[in-house]
Amino acid sequence: MDSVDIARWQFGITTVYHFFFVPLTIGLSALVAILETAWLRTGKTKYLRATKFWGKLFLINFAMGIVTGIVQEFQFGMNWSDYSRFVGDIFGAPLAIEGLLAFFVESTFLGLWIFGWDRLNAKLHNACIWIVHIGTLLSAYFILSANSWMQHPVGYRIDEESGRAVLTDFWAVLTNSTQLVAFPHTITAAFVTGGMFMAGVSAWHLARRKNTEVFRPSLKLALAVTAIASIGVAITGDFQGKVMTEQQPMKMAAAEALYETEQPASFSVVTIGTLDGDEEIFGIKVPRVLSFLATGTFDGEVKGINDVQAAEEARYGPGDYRPNIPIAYWNFRIMVGVGMLTALVSLAGLWLLRRGRLPSNPWVYRIGVLSLALPFIGNSAGWIFTEMGRQPWSVFGVLKTTSSVSPGVSPTSMLISVVSLTALYAVLMVIEAGLMLKYAKAGPPSEDEVLPPPPSDDDDSDPDAERSLAFAY
Repeated sequence: MDSVDIARWQFGITTVYHFFFVPLTIGLSALVAILETAWLRTGKTKYLRATKFWGKLFLINFAMGIVTGIVQEFQFGMNWSDYSRFVGDIFGAPLAIEGLLAFFVESTFLGLWIFGWDRLNAKLHNACIWIVHIGTLLSAYFILSANSWMQHPVGYRIDEESGRAVLTDFWAVLTNSTQLVAFPHTITAAFVTGGMFMAGVSAWHLARRKNTEVFRPSLKLALAVTAIASIGVAITGDFQGKVMTEQQPMKMAAAEALYETEQPASFSVVTIGTLDGDEEIFGIKVPRVLSFLATGTFDGEVKGINDVQAAEEARYGPGDYRPNIPIAYWNFRIMVGVGMLTALVSLAGLWLLRRGRLPSNPWVYRIGVLSLALPFIGNSAGWIFTEMGRQPWSVFGVLKTTSSVSPGVSPTSMLISVVSLTALYAVLMVIEAGLMLKYAKAGPPSEDEVLPPPPSDDDDSDPDAERSLAFAY
């Protein structure tokens, strides 16, 4: 492998790993906020116990997401210095706002939420976790603004002297049409992730009939959020597909392994072809559906890989503008397939829980626990498809990936970096999994643990004097 391949592997490993935590943080923060709100509105202790249980798992995930995100900055500086020089003026603004505003808001109010139990007014304490959730949304918005600029660069000019991209319209970057469809798609997928995580852990406890008064409402809330968010993922994904076809026709053609232009175009449920991708051996297709997904009409024209390749050669000069077709094709299928399966599981779960029921078949709970992995698989496949489908560009139409890598870093140095970070991430994954399993299996605190002790007539001392800071609360 040369430097470009090694740098790409490192980017892929670190980004996919970091993206395990981000959607869960966004989704779970909203669910914890909803549970605490339910406790405030009803006064029922089961919601307070649920809030403290899920809040603890949220905090573990939040902390691990921060640690893995720091590596992103490191690898951009080490492996992608030419890319950093070129986009620095564009990326600087949204990333700085993300760090100074969004992350500051998240961290500050999360601290108030952690240490504010029994110290802040209950409504003010609940407001803290909602503000934390809003902070996660803001953080996602600014990060996606930067990524969307790589997919569809706007609001810039190229400085002729330095050869760098210079920001001319920050508002155009924030309201990039790619961003406006990518953000809701990513956020609804994050709600699915949080929902399926809560559903999977709840199913594990309910299979053992442990703390059913806490985990049945948790499961019902998680499945309802997942079902609604799954519909949102499908709708926003449809919008995103049409924008993608207009801005990056090669990515859409690669997603379908469509080599020749078709009108109307059929959607490939599954296609098996030769290794070079030029010949189809077996395929199952749905007529006209691809035309609708790509253009909004059932007889729309969808450009094939060969025609897009010719058009991009004419526009950008000689070269191979095709991404890795099998990777784009199969990751697109995994993303869509997992999304449909997640929606099916959530709807089936809600049906089984109707009218206060609790299923007795153990396979229901086993499927629920196994389904916990689905959104993580779907998110990873979607991210790989988004980034790989844009190749050979790091900034579409402006800067190629081969021109983005650091010229002064040797392949050996990059390889050592990849091996070191992969080993570090493996250790962090073991720690994350161990902490999650430990506290998830421990279950929620009892009523006695969450309710304040009754006031004593002869005790006029400071109630906090004997309390020590413990994990999270």
